[in-house]
Amino acid sequence: MELPVIIIGAGPIGLAAAANAAEREMDFVVVEAGADAGATVGEWSHVRLFSSWLELIDPAARRLLEASGDWTAPEDGAYPTGAEWREAYLQPLANLLESSASGTVRYDARVTGVSRAGRDLLVDSGRENDPFAVHVHGPAGEECLLGSAVVDASGTWASPNPLGADGYPALGEREHADHIAYGIPDFTDTTVAARYAGKHVAVAGKGASAQGVLIGLAQLAQRDPATRVSWLLRRPSVGDAFGGGDNDQLEQRGKLGQDAKAAATSGLVTNVTQFRTEAVSIQPDGRLTLRSIDGRQVTDVDEVIVVTGFRPDFSFLSEVRLDLDPALGSARFLAELVHPDHHSCGDVPGHGYQELAQPEQGFYVVGMKSYGRAPSFLAMTGFEQVRSVIAALAGDLEAAGRVDLVLPDTGVCNGAGAFDSPDAVATGGGCCGAPVAAEPELISLGRPGQ
Repeated sequence: MELPVIIIGAGPIGLAAAANAAEREMDFVVVEAGADAGATVGEWSHVRLFSSWLELIDPAARRLLEASGDWTAPEDGAYPTGAEWREAYLQPLANLLESSASGTVRYDARVTGVSRAGRDLLVDSGRENDPFAVHVHGPAGEECLLGSAVVDASGTWASPNPLGADGYPALGEREHADHIAYGIPDFTDTTVAARYAGKHVAVAGKGASAQGVLIGLAQLAQRDPATRVSWLLRRPSVGDAFGGGDNDQLEQRGKLGQDAKAAATSGLVTNVTQFRTEAVSIQPDGRLTLRSIDGRQVTDVDEVIVVTGFRPDFSFLSEVRLDLDPALGSARFLAELVHPDHHSCGDVPGHGYQELAQPEQGFYVVGMKSYGRAPSFLAMTGFEQVRSVIAALAGDLEAAGRVDLVLPDTGVCNGAGAFDSPDAVATGGGCCGAPVAAEPELISLGRPGQ
């Protein structure tokens, strides 16, 4: 009996892997920790993506959905929210895959471990010939699923980076968690808005999520001018925090940066650079004080929003042989191409099963998790990854090796430079070989009486 390919995660990339398997009539089982398809997407359902529908639907999935006759494709050029992505694409795809002859999708099934059946990490002899054992905790309790291969598309959403600058939670971060949120709050929700309106909010992070938070807070401040923001940046300058603007080949990604820049220069935001949070403490009035490792403080903080990125969780893979970049936790081949300190152009070359292969034959890490802690992943990258991986598992090495993907350029061409050097942006060479022009520090005008 042929064992199925076990796919971890029923998010956009996991379901794309299953769609490719279904198209090839390969047996598969998708195991998802959440209650339904795209469960983690549902946690940021209010956020509008900067990729269009054309870039958010896997080609194999599109073919399967169109062939079913029960699905109407969204308009290619529109930009969905997370909720719309789930409702119009991920959930119909999952329903279709559940009813397919070759596979199934299981929910509330959390993977707790992956190994070779009957062999721990140390055993060499005969290892590659034994099936994978995927330990799952589900509604029926503990069970072990056997698979011919494993595709880990579990993502990174469940492991947000902490506020603490050394990679661990800052002193007091856990203790004062009721004042700290991770991700992008839905400021259009009245309950959420009431939490932040008229408050002093500290925002930590500088990527696309941080930009979304700055935009949301600026809109909130238009309704309640007492709202003020301290933007905590670990770098010595704002630099290229707002991306490439009109030069970005993803139009809405460029617009996001431009809108965030407008918010940051509106007088609402005070930029606090080279601030690496060491501790969070409570003041007598119940507000917070944030302390940097150099002793500087940001005081009278009501709420903190942490948008410092995510990290992969490999805790359930301790019995699988992996070869990962020691800094990013990414597939080793990808590290230099996606490391945010070295590269920001977005032009990651197409890659597939050969580049993603791990020492554990038949085991692949794909999707956002393949990038480790790097923030530059796009869904279309994952679609191409799983197309190649599933083709390789099917024995179609010709198709697997035919990787053709050109990502849209960000319009920014530089690495972050030396971590603490104030001249890093001005003097550091760009990741594409060209020197990078300095961008002046943004200066907040502040508010009267503050």
